[in-house]
Amino acid sequence: MRTKVLLIEDSTSLAILYQQYVKDQAYDMFHVETGREAIAFIERNMPQLVILDLKLPDMDGEEILDWITENQIPTSVIVATAHGSVDIAVNLLQKGAKDFVEKPITADRLRTSINLHLQQAKLEHLVENIENRFDRHHFHGFIGSSLPMQGAYKIIDSVAPTSASVFIIGESGTGKEVCAEAIHKESRRQNMPFVAINCGAIPKDLMESEIFGHVKGAFTGATNDRKGAATLANGGTLFLDELCEMDLEMQKKLLRFLQTGTYTPLGASKELKVDVRIICATNRNPLLEVEEGRFREDLYYRVHVVPIEMPPLRERGNDIVILATHFLKLYAREDGKKFKEISKDAESLLKRYRWPGNVRQLQNVIRNIVVLNNDTKLNAEHLPAQITQSTAKKTVSIVPIQRSTPVQTSTPLQTDSVASVVEERNTHTHSQEEHRHHEYTDKPKIQPMWLIEREAIQQAIDYCDGNVLNAAVLLELSPSTVYRKKQAWETEAEVDEKKAHQ
Repeated sequence: MRTKVLLIEDSTSLAILYQQYVKDQAYDMFHVETGREAIAFIERNMPQLVILDLKLPDMDGEEILDWITENQIPTSVIVATAHGSVDIAVNLLQKGAKDFVEKPITADRLRTSINLHLQQAKLEHLVENIENRFDRHHFHGFIGSSLPMQGAYKIIDSVAPTSASVFIIGESGTGKEVCAEAIHKESRRQNMPFVAINCGAIPKDLMESEIFGHVKGAFTGATNDRKGAATLANGGTLFLDELCEMDLEMQKKLLRFLQTGTYTPLGASKELKVDVRIICATNRNPLLEVEEGRFREDLYYRVHVVPIEMPPLRERGNDIVILATHFLKLYAREDGKKFKEISKDAESLLKRYRWPGNVRQLQNVIRNIVVLNNDTKLNAEHLPAQITQSTAKKTVSIVPIQRSTPVQTSTPLQTDSVASVVEERNTHTHSQEEHRHHEYTDKPKIQPMWLIEREAIQQAIDYCDGNVLNAAVLLELSPSTVYRKKQAWETEAEVDEKKAHQ
């Protein structure tokens, strides 16, 4: 994968000249003219180096440098400054810029400066690998450094350079399309098209035409030939989101396409062949869909080569605050508002909420707050009632699960939310003491070990506000063990619920 250098320069003629200077170098130079375009490019592509002009049509270059620093973007910045503005450039060096070059920039100066900083970045990257530090806060379109996300980043790094099919699984709003784009950008197909299709948003009768295209007269309304997504993605990546929504007949045609790389547009007689990498995603349990007969088993095994599970937001710990702060500053800048930070009370409420809509829901909540308010700090009173009223937390003691002894869970402490339970238990205990002398012949109540284990794990997860990693630490269990057991219970519950409705 070639290194990316971003040139932010409002003069098209100068940009063309600079690109000519480096056309034979072992990196790609991209050009944008405005600050907004620069920020959008950096968020999508994460260039290793940015050459920043200080005078732009929509903002000062210093604002972009501040944004890169505040958001901890892993890129180096070289400031391009006019003669006589060296003092300004020195000030920017103190704010995080790596170097500055004076305009007009000569070819040798430009090439030398770029190569020097790219080599330095490469050495820093090698040192990080040697020290096994894998703590990225940003990864393509992702923001967050929690352990579940680091795991997803590693899988993306491993699978992207290969030709293996990838199946992304996760709740709605967890970033499945962002994951697919990251795989595409890390792959050898990065310079070819990335085409996304949402199978759940396309009517059943139009799905075949949408993917494979059609010829004129193929059906009523087909007044022209139309290329499908498979043709448009030739040489690149085709992302099929919500694959489990596709009907069985179309699944059969998709399977043949995946096996042969060939297809016939609707209404055509000639077969076409393309070179496309397929990435699929779903917010359902694909195995359950196979068991229920809604998803072809042969297609499942064809696309489910490398699964990637996108963690729900509630299991990403402090990433919630990092994302909320990012969205707050982004929308405040876009709308000309004063918001800069989030109060500790608001952070606590955000982290304790369950976020059923995941990142998309958090994004909408922050957007709503910025639109309706204009303060410098986001406080608890800015948050909607659904967040502030649903974070009442049970205080419990967690007893780690021992490998050789039964699990015992302590009684919850008295809080408003569990006072009635405690009172009932106290009454029950008192009753037991009064009648203890009558109970010597009664058999003790024994629960199966699997039920005790399940209750202890669920209690720990509830205590940790749904954060499975923290619960595993408290229980002294492997996080993968807790994830596996939790998924098994949820799958069992879904099956029971469906049986109850049949």
